[in-house]
Amino acid sequence: MDHHHDHHDHDHHRDRREGGLLRSARQLTGRSRAAPRPGAVALTALGVALCLAALPAGAAPSASAAPAPVPVSAKAPARGPLSPVLDQDFADPDVVRVGGVFHAYATNAHGRNVRHATSTDLVHWTVDEKDVLPELGAWATLDPPNHVWAPEVFDNGDGFTLQYTARDRAGGRQCIGAALAASPEGPFRPAGDGALVCPTEAGGAIDASSHTENGSRYLLWKSDGNCCGQDTWIHLQRVSWDGTRVLGEPVRLLKQDRAWEGGLVEAPTLVRRNGRYVLLYSAGDYRGDAYATGWATADALTGPYVKGETPLMTTESFGGAVAGPGGQDVVTGPDGRDRILFHGHSADRARRVLHLADLGFADGAGGRPVVRGSRVPYEAELAQVHRATVRDARDAWGGRAVGHIDEPDSFVEFRVFAAASGPHTLSVRYGNGSLDAVGAPAPASHTLTVNGAPAGTVDYPYTGWDAWQRREVTVELRAGWNTLRLGKGERFTELDAVEVA
Repeated sequence: MDHHHDHHDHDHHRDRREGGLLRSARQLTGRSRAAPRPGAVALTALGVALCLAALPAGAAPSASAAPAPVPVSAKAPARGPLSPVLDQDFADPDVVRVGGVFHAYATNAHGRNVRHATSTDLVHWTVDEKDVLPELGAWATLDPPNHVWAPEVFDNGDGFTLQYTARDRAGGRQCIGAALAASPEGPFRPAGDGALVCPTEAGGAIDASSHTENGSRYLLWKSDGNCCGQDTWIHLQRVSWDGTRVLGEPVRLLKQDRAWEGGLVEAPTLVRRNGRYVLLYSAGDYRGDAYATGWATADALTGPYVKGETPLMTTESFGGAVAGPGGQDVVTGPDGRDRILFHGHSADRARRVLHLADLGFADGAGGRPVVRGSRVPYEAELAQVHRATVRDARDAWGGRAVGHIDEPDSFVEFRVFAAASGPHTLSVRYGNGSLDAVGAPAPASHTLTVNGAPAGTVDYPYTGWDAWQRREVTVELRAGWNTLRLGKGERFTELDAVEVA
């Protein structure tokens, strides 16, 4: 969302004879260290939280230049699932389905206060040439121009409501207003005499989002305290069914309190899945790659909300394929499954473009959301460890790894969650200090099974012990929970963690 403010030296293996040569970890030379991973401490905590919840019974414990004019339509390039589905300015997307058509709305660009595009499949989009919010409420100023952000649109039963952020003429802070239209194409016209939510003393309000439950509508919004040295809170407040009047006092749900959040939280999206409330939010400076999407869960609408230990989507979790993912919205796709739409920076950083990904919620793991393409870590020491050893390990995530995967029936088995069926990337964080018969560094491997079926091997180049590196392979997963087993292969490799994207 926008916030344009003034603002085995550890005796790794038992000594073994290999081709007549005594093999001892003390012989290993040329040791190097893996580069530290940003957010590794937080990532370790996520692995703990997710894997403990996911362990099977009896398992061992073990983060510009002006763009060109907009064409009327655009289609997704025929590339991978992390390619943008709309490679144009389309920040802070909100999507509403009307019949068989998805209507998407986005932050100002190209002279339009609110951008609008339509699709029947969430992949191919036609961009509207007109401004669906041609005028703002009298309370708002367009000085400076292009300060209309983060639209939220919903069917109110008698038409459609658009809630938007603009700058308050009187107080100079960003605030939230409402507008109405007979159709999702607009034009939306201002509703009421003033802003809907405008807490000037708290820095203003931005990023409206709607949630309905038991016949009541609620507005989620962010107090814009980062404008002026205050906390940023995500609030929940009951509003009229058409979203043009507040009906009660706001309730604070969460604020910035994690290092990766960069001093602010914003862009709330609230859904209920598997009997729990899941609150998605964005955090950080939207202008850079550190912008990211977090999550929190609760058993009751008003909380308390408990944050996930690591973000849901970051530039790093996407392996750099999407930069600064945020401004998200959740929508049910044509097939009845959840999708997440969000923006990320274009390759040239000139615009924020629209992305689409499969979204799932891991039952039995606290309702954790999982986005296809965004890596989720699973710690080896928390998986099912059979005929192997969990040990303290230098530079491993969480300070522990699994070694001595030495016997024919040794294995480490992970339960992993996939948002959708199909090919996924399995990234194995390993350390291989194997030597060949003449004492030279040698490659190693593990056997791999997926859901009980053989799936080849994972081959590991030599790294040295405690010099952790990644090895990636493609695995075919089904939607929901899957079992991945890494077993004894050639020579010896230790496991720190796996990640699934």
